[in-house]
Amino acid sequence: MQVIRSEYSNPNHVLVHVSDPHFVEEGLLYGELDPQAGLVEVLSSIEASGLDPEAIIFSGDLTDKGTAEAYRRLRTTCEAYAERMGAQIIWAMGNHDQRANFRKLLLDEEPGTLPVDRCYHLGGLRVLVLDSSTPGHHHGEITDGQLQWLAGELETRADDGTLLVMHHPPVPPVQELAVLSELRNQEHLAQVLEGSDVIGILSGHTHHTVFSTFANIPVAVASSTSYNQDLALPSGAMQGLAGARSYNLVRIHNRTFVSAVVPVGEYPRMNSYITAEETKQRLKAASISIPSATENAGGTPTGLR
Repeated sequence: MQVIRSEYSNPNHVLVHVSDPHFVEEGLLYGELDPQAGLVEVLSSIEASGLDPEAIIFSGDLTDKGTAEAYRRLRTTCEAYAERMGAQIIWAMGNHDQRANFRKLLLDEEPGTLPVDRCYHLGGLRVLVLDSSTPGHHHGEITDGQLQWLAGELETRADDGTLLVMHHPPVPPVQELAVLSELRNQEHLAQVLEGSDVIGILSGHTHHTVFSTFANIPVAVASSTSYNQDLALPSGAMQGLAGARSYNLVRIHNRTFVSAVVPVGEYPRMNSYITAEETKQRLKAASISIPSATENAGGTPTGLR
């Protein structure tokens, strides 16, 4: 019997994308909810899933006021989970963060006020973190110097492509009031990204999930682990929800970027549980083979090669 190869290979990178924990020194966020409990709920769900991600990417607003103790609490909480999962943590700045404390307490660097832009490598996948925060303001901006840095990094192409992480998403806001805090001067960023090897942009800031494109690049915005926006409201209205938490599962299939929302919480289970071994047996019985990432290194769907 002829064996049919699947259209795409298994992923060569599996990551999770988390955003906006808004940690505080102590007490409740806005006097109403515990941001640590929300983040622990999300991280516990990731750990229990068995996904074993290479990295946990946080796309900004790590703390609510940028205080030193809030960063210490956040790092202690996240590193315990990351160590057990064998995952690297990648942090990005948000408009609620403070650059000096961010550098000192999360990156173990000398405190400073310049933008926190960094480059990470997960095997052949490059992750560029771009600081879109504007100190003292909630809207986002990227300086000419940052654009030059980004262009310089992108001059060399990465084997598995590049992910760009930035807090402010370069997409139209879903809520009208969010225009006050959107990313400004986006056309200059688009000029740098067009034609590059960036395969996906990861953002936060909106406190709800968004999928769009920018400069012909997929954009995935993760919801918040603290509170989220209720989008089922009349146009122009806005109100937060103490819940609706989720994280984004990111899979890279040889330069093909995929992001999926994973809801967090307990819900009634449907149908019977299918184990990984049973999945293998069913595919084998159907004469379907999923090639490994190395077998389909070009990133082209198998049927088109």
